[in-house]
Amino acid sequence: MLEITDVNSIINTLYEEGIIDNNVIVTNNKTGSTDGIVYFLSEHDETKYVLKIDRPHQIALAEQFLGTYRPLTLLPKILYTDPSKAYIVYTYIKGTTHYDRGIKINWLTILVKELFNNYEKHVQIDKWGRLGSPIQSWREWNYRSLVDTRNDWGSLLSIEDYNRVASIFENISKNEDQKVRYLLHGDTGVHNFVFYERSLVGVIDPSPMIGPMLYDFTYAFCSSPDDLNLETLMAAFDLLHHEPIERSMLIEEVIFQLYCRIGICIRFHPHDLEDYLKAWEYWKSV
Repeated sequence: MLEITDVNSIINTLYEEGIIDNNVIVTNNKTGSTDGIVYFLSEHDETKYVLKIDRPHQIALAEQFLGTYRPLTLLPKILYTDPSKAYIVYTYIKGTTHYDRGIKINWLTILVKELFNNYEKHVQIDKWGRLGSPIQSWREWNYRSLVDTRNDWGSLLSIEDYNRVASIFENISKNEDQKVRYLLHGDTGVHNFVFYERSLVGVIDPSPMIGPMLYDFTYAFCSSPDDLNLETLMAAFDLLHHEPIERSMLIEEVIFQLYCRIGICIRFHPHDLEDYLKAWEYWKSV
């Protein structure tokens, strides 16, 4: 991966390639969702571009996902990829992530119509999971999620709750050969959604993977503790271009995803834990 000291030479390259003008200023940088470093580039006091420096395989994965779904308005547009995959430049989407997002059904509706319903089926039929480290089955993906999350929950989860989730794992892992594989974003949480004036305007930081569309949908639904109710779920699911699924199976998929989300919450968003535990009690009784 490039060192921070190489940024000036990157800027010069981008200028020579006609991507930016000579007034660009590096206005900010932050650690991205991977090991990479993200810089925001401004022209005339307006942030216009994102420069991401990362390991070549991470850049290649981001390029594959954003290139596949280039026509979609919610995603940033690739402007330049370094030939050696040391960095990538794409358009900046104005807004804030995570907060000031409005009610869930509104942004979930946009997400379904403008992203999920445009997902493409994946032609490779023998792999699942992250593109960078594929696995042999979706059952294996679910099993890893189950085990990892059990460790995170610790004493918060009763043995009865765990046994139910383990049973759900068995149910949702059946009939794997009937599941349609799609190229997924892989990290569709509110932390990767850009909101402007309380409306969803962008989705950033893909972690591309191969899996069922329902994974990204339930992940998004469970990614914030607000409006985690059956009414919101069904209203959004009715808009999803998804193969038929029994209501009971959809609910089990949500319960399993919520279980995994609470594990993430414990590690990274402990301030949401109380609300998530209330949602957990609600879904146990659905």
